[in-house]
Amino acid sequence: MIMTEKTDLAIRRIRQDIRSTHAYAIQDSAGMVKLDAMENPHRLPQDLQEKLGQRLGALAFNRYPDGRLNDLRHALAAYAGMPEGFDIMLGNGSDELISLLALACAVPPSAANDFKPASVLAPVPGFVMYAMSAQLQGLAFHGVPLTADFELDEVAMLSAIAQHKPSITYLAYPNNPTANLWDDAVIEHIILAAGEQGGLVVMDEAYQPFSSKSYIDRLARHSHVLLLRTLSKFGLAGVRLGYMIGPQALIAEIDKVRPPYNISVLNCECALFALENKQVFAAQAIDLRAQRAMLLEALANLPGVQAYPSDANMILLRVADAQKTFEGMKSHQVLVKNVSKMHPLLVNCLRLTVGTADENRLMLTALNESL
Repeated sequence: MIMTEKTDLAIRRIRQDIRSTHAYAIQDSAGMVKLDAMENPHRLPQDLQEKLGQRLGALAFNRYPDGRLNDLRHALAAYAGMPEGFDIMLGNGSDELISLLALACAVPPSAANDFKPASVLAPVPGFVMYAMSAQLQGLAFHGVPLTADFELDEVAMLSAIAQHKPSITYLAYPNNPTANLWDDAVIEHIILAAGEQGGLVVMDEAYQPFSSKSYIDRLARHSHVLLLRTLSKFGLAGVRLGYMIGPQALIAEIDKVRPPYNISVLNCECALFALENKQVFAAQAIDLRAQRAMLLEALANLPGVQAYPSDANMILLRVADAQKTFEGMKSHQVLVKNVSKMHPLLVNCLRLTVGTADENRLMLTALNESL
């Protein structure tokens, strides 16, 4: 039997639903002004690069991570303002935490839950990993469309919660890719409805450094709400460090499915170093918020472009022909994200990361010449 035949037989062992889907796609950005992935464009200052290099070089790579991880948990709790009686769980990026939540809640259908499979519910368009993590763990995913102006459809959300009784309801605050915050009163109604059905609610604050609001001050009101954050947008996308805050008893149960040593000594020390120098990253966030305001003003003056309000380090805009504009910008070495096929509400939409002043100037020139 030749090798390809053996490979084909082995592939049949893989679940059909996995074989029929696609892996998470990452665009080739070589030689491009990279404005497609909501990264913080600022690097560490030279003096901090040298200090961090010395610390990382002194680490015991031959040992598994140790109690230093607890130092990081305490530092993140202090940084976030974690309420009393809550705990914090670390992940290799918030993506891993989303996957672990699905794994922990993958309860098979039974009479105890009305023979319904465990499910995940979220507004759409939204972060693709909510649906992908549900599918990979065998959970049903229920996407509830936003309104035409990307607000929560309260009636539809409450109806879907009552019908599906989701194990997990995700609310991104602000949302990706629409970049907006939702009405606080509507959010509270959804949280209460999900709690009445015995479900969890995850407030995903991936873009918190750029947002005018946070749910952290309201977190202690509920015993079924988790707060999810990442240091990726803070400025450590390459470090892969996410964290989740919730009631101690709830975190203790979810933490049981976390792989041992999921946070490397490198991840841990980089994150601690960044928190010790948080004023540097705070200044970067201030600069990016100012650049966002400048971009929104400039985009408002471009004919044929509709830019939507943003509380994140990205801007969603609608153009006459998203594919043509995307390809035109790419030919000018500016890479953005074409989200026009992600959901019907996003027809002819592009998502732009807020970059440095120079990057934004190049992006505006490329956009203007590609419309």
